[in-house]
Amino acid sequence: MPGIGAFISAGRSLDSALNRARLTDELGFDAVFTTHIAGRDSLSLLMAYASVTERVRLGTGVVPIFSRTPASMAQTAATIDEFSGGRMVLGIGVSHKVTVENWFGAKIEKPVTQMREYASILRAIFQGEPPPEGEFFSTRFQFMGYEARADLPIYIAALSPNMLRLAGEIGDGVMLWLCNPQYIRDVVVPSVREGRERAGKSLDGFEIVPAITVARTDDVEAARATMRQELVTYASLPFYRAMLERSGFGDDLAAFDEGIQAGDVERAKSGLSDALLESLAGLGSADDVRTAVERYRDAGATWPSIGGLPGGDFDSALRAVAELI
Repeated sequence: MPGIGAFISAGRSLDSALNRARLTDELGFDAVFTTHIAGRDSLSLLMAYASVTERVRLGTGVVPIFSRTPASMAQTAATIDEFSGGRMVLGIGVSHKVTVENWFGAKIEKPVTQMREYASILRAIFQGEPPPEGEFFSTRFQFMGYEARADLPIYIAALSPNMLRLAGEIGDGVMLWLCNPQYIRDVVVPSVREGRERAGKSLDGFEIVPAITVARTDDVEAARATMRQELVTYASLPFYRAMLERSGFGDDLAAFDEGIQAGDVERAKSGLSDALLESLAGLGSADDVRTAVERYRDAGATWPSIGGLPGGDFDSALRAVAELI
């Protein structure tokens, strides 16, 4: 059964990331995830992590569906899975309008429909079946002389109830970012359960994977300032804004907007309250970091996964959380 994961990005140093992947493996973590940002390719990075680890599972958290055709995504994921000895977890998401249009020259038109089509094609390819034809994605690709793992896990990034229901219906898990424990308890779990019931399935075996920001540090105020800076982009994106409003942080967003509209970014950041930060993160001592993970577990997360904040001692945070394994 999954337990605890870690998000490891390459940052400035690929060697450091590889050393950290080794460390998570040695500490007994259950998974290493990596995000897909404007840097190194996430799937290629997982292949590198596979080469230096032995048991930890390896996942994208997440790769945008518009970054590769379904056929290419399936081939790459199956290759990593084979090389790693069946440790691949494919986390996919629709991303955001600004990213999809400016990076990939594509358009998000019907996000739930597009995700349904893409994931269904992947599933068919892994299972050696003819892919279904869709409105947005179509391919006749099938492996020849090669068999992928038929049950290679597909996790779907979701924030809204509609996408969460889809994840429950057709996915093996759901990937979450900026979802606090209350949102997981009140929105994520019920919506995913609806999707599972729609497919005639229970929640058993379905993984709920939230990314949890942590910083092992003696300067909590500095960590909060860093986190507020990190949240500026997300507080401006529609999908995240809608989720944060559902989480009860509409006043924070209103204060943030006032600052942005006035051209004062510092004022905008100050609108993001300590309560918002504390609901999402574990900042401070080793106990603070562990307590954050436990909050998410108690809310229904099956696979809480920590990610570091610049300025924090992430290796120390990994060692602290390893005590919960």
